[in-house]
Amino acid sequence: MTLLSVRDVRKSFGSNVVLESFSLDVEPGECVVLIGASGSGKSTLLRCVNLLETVDDGVITLNGKDITDPRVNVDRVRAGIGVVFQAYNLFPHLSVIDNITLAPIRVHGVRPAEARQRGMAMLERVGLVEKASAKPDELSGGQQQRVAIARALVNSPALMLLDEVTSALDPELVGEVLDLLRELKDEGMTMLICTHEMGFARQVADRVCFLDAGRLLESGPPAQVLDAPREARTRQFLSRLSV
Repeated sequence: MTLLSVRDVRKSFGSNVVLESFSLDVEPGECVVLIGASGSGKSTLLRCVNLLETVDDGVITLNGKDITDPRVNVDRVRAGIGVVFQAYNLFPHLSVIDNITLAPIRVHGVRPAEARQRGMAMLERVGLVEKASAKPDELSGGQQQRVAIARALVNSPALMLLDEVTSALDPELVGEVLDLLRELKDEGMTMLICTHEMGFARQVADRVCFLDAGRLLESGPPAQVLDAPREARTRQFLSRLSV
């Protein structure tokens, strides 16, 4: 079964149409990378999938269930989706482990001892178990982003949404985050990723999707889209980047 299905989704903000008749399927274990200019609709798509935005039209299904139905339990849907944005969004007054366990305890009703056990396992997974008691400002940017990824993984999500997770990092810290995403891909995590890191897209994506003006203009294997794009607009976009 297709894990995520986006069908004919439309989303506008006032007169600004950000997504127009947008459709996309993501299969279990697939890593789909979204590329495109700023304003093309990439981030809005992720926000619609995580129900941070309400679609104007169309249907989004996750594991076969319509999550755009207004009667849906939003917290239950989000429990199955891990989200990491370019800003780490860690609470500065909380320790690393408390940042990771806050939502499982407060939102999902997980017992504190169990939440801590899960959180420590996730910190070990991202190589930061020794930072459990540290505050976010004691960590490097790359470490903070890895904590944000650990926080997104703690509920064992079926789908990970990642929005420009390296754009706020110094260049020398980008590699450690991308290495972690490669490991998640190798372990079978389903991921939908917005990125300007074309080298990462080439190495890790099963499929690259080029968005333009809220539409899916071109989609295919990385070698096809990045090296031999069919659409003139895709070629124009890529000509301005180092791919």
